[in-house]
Amino acid sequence: MRRVALIPLLIILATAACGNDRDKGLIVASGHVEATDVRISTKVVGTVEWFPVEEGDNVSAGQELARLDTVDARLALDVARAERNQAEADLRMKVTGEREEDIKEAAAMVARAEADLDGAQKDLDRMEGLLDSGSGTQKSRDDARTRRDIAASALEAARERLRKLKSGSRPEIIDAARARLSAAEARIAQLEQQIKDAAIRCPVNGVVTEKLVEQGELLSPGTAMVVVTNLTEPWLTVYISETDLGRVRIGQDVDVVTDDGQARKGRVTYIASKAEFTPKNVQTRDERVKLVYKLKIGIENADGLFKPGMPAEARMSAVVADR
Repeated sequence: MRRVALIPLLIILATAACGNDRDKGLIVASGHVEATDVRISTKVVGTVEWFPVEEGDNVSAGQELARLDTVDARLALDVARAERNQAEADLRMKVTGEREEDIKEAAAMVARAEADLDGAQKDLDRMEGLLDSGSGTQKSRDDARTRRDIAASALEAARERLRKLKSGSRPEIIDAARARLSAAEARIAQLEQQIKDAAIRCPVNGVVTEKLVEQGELLSPGTAMVVVTNLTEPWLTVYISETDLGRVRIGQDVDVVTDDGQARKGRVTYIASKAEFTPKNVQTRDERVKLVYKLKIGIENADGLFKPGMPAEARMSAVVADR
């Protein structure tokens, strides 16, 4: 009787051993789905003029989520454009030089100064002749010399002005005018960019998970307005023991199964190089004190099945190293 009873027991043990050998070829790890949260902020100051999105809305990359009031920026842009036009006109004037009419007027002033000097010189010569003959006075001669000197100075000033008008503006003056024009154009570009930035656009495809401000609020630059969770590239975070670490590889295919049995394909994208204690959300004390290695598994989520916080199980075939 004992020998007969022993045979079924041996069969059971052998079957269990075979089952264990099969299980050694499969690594199963549980974890939670995570995704990237993008906090979308405003780059400019302004009042929220339009903000129709709500939490739970699906949004796409490039979609306009909100718009800020741009009245002040547009008024400043009008001023900047006027300053640009003035700077542009000033540069043209500096580069072109003086008008032909101004040059002719300066030439006429030179001719007049020459005539005044010639008359003053003749008066001086006459006064000196009278003084030499005893008919004139020394004061008259000195007054005539003063008038001659004044006329000579006036002629030199007229000639200098004519030379200046003909030579045009100095290179330094032209460079300064060109710099003022560049500054005005840069200011215009800055204000135009601020107006563009007043339209808040979504950088990724995802779901609005938090709406942080409301329409009518005055925002300063850097204020977060909305959080969008990128559901197109979620990942499953799991932890494996040291004994399984050598049996997984980056790029390895994984089956990711939800609690209700739905499965999708995944791929190992990250393997931690250092061990850590099992996270606190593991329920039993025995599990919490173990050293484990973190894995990230990228998941195919075209249909939006996986969402942040969802529990799931990763099933992967153990990789056998070549001997």
